[in-house]
Amino acid sequence: MNLSSLKPANGSVKKRKRIGRGQGSGRGGTSTKGHKGHQSRSGYKRKVGFEGGQMPLQRRVPKSGFNNLNRIEYKAINLSTLQILAENKKLSNIDLNTLIDAGLISKKDKIKILGNGKLTHKLEVKAHAFSKSAIIAIESLQGSAIKL
Repeated sequence: MNLSSLKPANGSVKKRKRIGRGQGSGRGGTSTKGHKGHQSRSGYKRKVGFEGGQMPLQRRVPKSGFNNLNRIEYKAINLSTLQILAENKKLSNIDLNTLIDAGLISKKDKIKILGNGKLTHKLEVKAHAFSKSAIIAIESLQGSAIKL
């Protein structure tokens, strides 16, 4: 095998159409751009969302809702998850570092403990927020829910 003998497969390489090179080419004159108008001009670039003068979709559809700048996003963790974590690692205290080590949250996450699931261990839980049902469930076993 020789590098000089290599060539592409038949039909894989096409010659490009040379547009606008005289009438004899069959594609001279207007060079397939039609007569006059924006698209026939050099340097034409269509605006994003332009629909040929028709009212564009982003202006036809009305605005709705808003994004609250003061919203605090919490990562939700259920009591059932805490129960599994406490059983597997034999823990009585659960705080941010414990949850980070377990891979449930990242460093920057704010967490909220939710009351889904059953607790059977007495736990001391530290988190940014708690639901009412979670506080009741934790404190019913003489545990403590500490807000950070």
